Amino acid sequence: MVADCGCEIALKLLVFQSVEGDMVGRGFHLDFLDSKCSSHASCSRVFILGLIFAYYTTLYSHVQPSTVKCMNLSSKYQHCGIHPDGVHDLDCFGKHNSHDIKCVWKPGNHTSKKTYMLFIKQDPKPSCRVHKNITEFSKNIPLYKDRNMTAEVFETSESTNCTKAVFRGSPKSLSRCDPPVSASFRRHSGRLFVDVRWQEVDKKAISYYSVSYKALGSPSWSELLLQSQNRTNCMVENLNSSLVYTVRIQCVTNEKCSQCPWSEAYTVPSELTTQPVIVSLNNTDISKTKDRRLLSVIWKFSAKERYDGFYVTIGKASGEAPCKQMNTTQPEIKLILSYSAYHLTISAFNNASTSPAVSQTIPQREYKPSMGAGKLNVTVHNEKSFTIYWKDDFIKKYVCFSVEWMKRGHKVAYKSFYEDENNYRTLSPLPEPLEPYERYTITLHTRPNKDTCNLKHINNSESTYGSTQFYFKEGSPVCAPNISSFNVTQTSVVLQWSSIPEKDIRGFLLGYIIHYKEYHQKGTSTERNITVDPLLNSYQLADLKSGTGYKVQISGFTRAGAGVRSNIYLFTTNTQDDNNLSGVITVLVVVGVVLIFGSPIIKRARVILWPSIPNPGNSNAMQKIEGPCELELLESINTLNVEEWDTHSLHIVEKENVVPASTLASMLPLLRASDNEEDSTEMTRSWIHSDTEDATGDIDRDSNAETFSANQQTHCQSPPFAFSCDYTTMEMFQQVMPQGVPANTSVTQAIESEPEETDLTGVKSGLDYVRQFSTSPTCGSEEMSMVF
Repeated sequence: MVADCGCEIALKLLVFQSVEGDMVGRGFHLDFLDSKCSSHASCSRVFILGLIFAYYTTLYSHVQPSTVKCMNLSSKYQHCGIHPDGVHDLDCFGKHNSHDIKCVWKPGNHTSKKTYMLFIKQDPKPSCRVHKNITEFSKNIPLYKDRNMTAEVFETSESTNCTKAVFRGSPKSLSRCDPPVSASFRRHSGRLFVDVRWQEVDKKAISYYSVSYKALGSPSWSELLLQSQNRTNCMVENLNSSLVYTVRIQCVTNEKCSQCPWSEAYTVPSELTTQPVIVSLNNTDISKTKDRRLLSVIWKFSAKERYDGFYVTIGKASGEAPCKQMNTTQPEIKLILSYSAYHLTISAFNNASTSPAVSQTIPQREYKPSMGAGKLNVTVHNEKSFTIYWKDDFIKKYVCFSVEWMKRGHKVAYKSFYEDENNYRTLSPLPEPLEPYERYTITLHTRPNKDTCNLKHINNSESTYGSTQFYFKEGSPVCAPNISSFNVTQTSVVLQWSSIPEKDIRGFLLGYIIHYKEYHQKGTSTERNITVDPLLNSYQLADLKSGTGYKVQISGFTRAGAGVRSNIYLFTTNTQDDNNLSGVITVLVVVGVVLIFGSPIIKRARVILWPSIPNPGNSNAMQKIEGPCELELLESINTLNVEEWDTHSLHIVEKENVVPASTLASMLPLLRASDNEEDSTEMTRSWIHSDTEDATGDIDRDSNAETFSANQQTHCQSPPFAFSCDYTTMEMFQQVMPQGVPANTSVTQAIESEPEETDLTGVKSGLDYVRQFSTSPTCGSEEMSMVF
């Protein structure tokens, strides 16, 4: 009985609230009014539902706009007018899947504290809905979809007059699809690719969109609108790659999108058409580790093109993941890598394009025997399996490994694995079968990460342990070296040959075999073989016979045996006659060289090492004495008396009869001219004659100078002296001069006192001139050193 009463009370409450709040008109139905509470539980549920309805209907009644007559509204706000500085740009729109619309407006310029009222009227009802005390610039309102509407917004403030803005339209035409949320652009080869993203509420309503563009700075947009292929992608063609463009986007109108406003303008930079240029690429070993290398790359890019940064992509040449792409704003990068091979690409980018990439292959460190000496060994089981071995204590530090193997000129194969028990690993099956007679290079890398043995990063994530080489099956060389020779003697010759290419060896070369024997037109000889080291390319054959022909062949050999022999090379050792002939030719050549070039060389060496004594006949310090004029010469020298040394003038005084007959008789044999003298008398006289003219000129120019005084003449006497040759010096002349010559005798008197038959021509031509030689005469002894 109590339960029934509770249900009736709850039902009455629901009915009251429904009627009071006009819930029936809003779509709520009370079909359960006639239901009866059959139990206490069902009645409780109805009671709780009644309370919920009562709460929401009460809340709805508070937010509902008030309804007034439109005529009363017009009369009340008829003083409010439309003004440019007041509220303006009222616009109302909605979504295709909603009965509500949103009205937005822009506030006036001169109001500080603004409040707004929004009036909505829909025909044919005379009543208007009023939304009061709005402080924002937008309002969502419900509308009937099939009725035209008029919206008015009023702006009121305490300082200015009331202003309003008006909007009229049909709710069917107010369905709007907004501009895209985001847009991305990509330029390539003069084309622009546009990719947009719409709001979720508009995505299903939009089928296509249009693109308008113009060059940056251009006043007008393109007249032709380009329509997209779908709702997300569009392509614009025939653009100038070097220009910057401005782009805007709008959807294409349809039944669900009756309004499609333009988006904001997007700026699309110019297309990047040039690739970066690598300036330097340095690949140096890290000294402390010796199992990694430091890669330093520096590049440059055209300064005319606008770029935001660079993409640097690096990955292993084997194709093992990952292929890491890094972004950098600086044109340089440094990486720590293993000795494996890598592919590196660098390209510039902006928000619309990516430049062509420059590619660089970082080669695998070239194999050297020291890289894997004692570290790695390989045992090949078959074409699909091999085992690699490393040091026992190596697994104490590393458990993750990677093996790479390749043959020259082919792609690298790889396998990463985990091993923490053994110092070896058998790889089977291989991705590709091993080929016979091909040399493979295998490298073992270590990785520090233990959670996974796959390569996590490229930079500083792997170290190279060692490398070695192996063959699946070896063969003998199929090519032979080319032979040449030099330094052929009677008993020896030096052979020289070229190396066999690696592809033709077909195994590890163990050495060369030199096959040689005597060469005879008839008969046979025993072949001899010499094995030499594989690193040698020359060898001297000794203990050969003189004047004998030999034929030589060379072949290489591997574990599979000796390879093909080279072509026969013939040579003949020298004979004894050949040596003698060579010696004669050598002597003739030496003699010819000496005859052609020896004389100037010897003369030059003689001048430098043994300077020659000058010829007295060509010296200014000596005077050749001719036999016919010996008496006149001695008389002239004996009459000279130097009063005072003068460096500017010279006077010659001649005495008469100054040489006694006894002295003259002793001197004449000594002053006799030599018949076999090399110097020409005529040449000597020409020199004396020219000097005489010069001296005469000097005497004339210095006529006012002091002269020898006749009253102060000195009589010089000298004991007889025996000359040892046909030449004499001034000192010898002074020693043999007579000492008892009269004091006061002039040159003129000496000449006049000579007998007329005496011939003085030779004396005048040879003795009229005396050259001054010394600047420090011996005045104390009244003697003077003079040059003839």
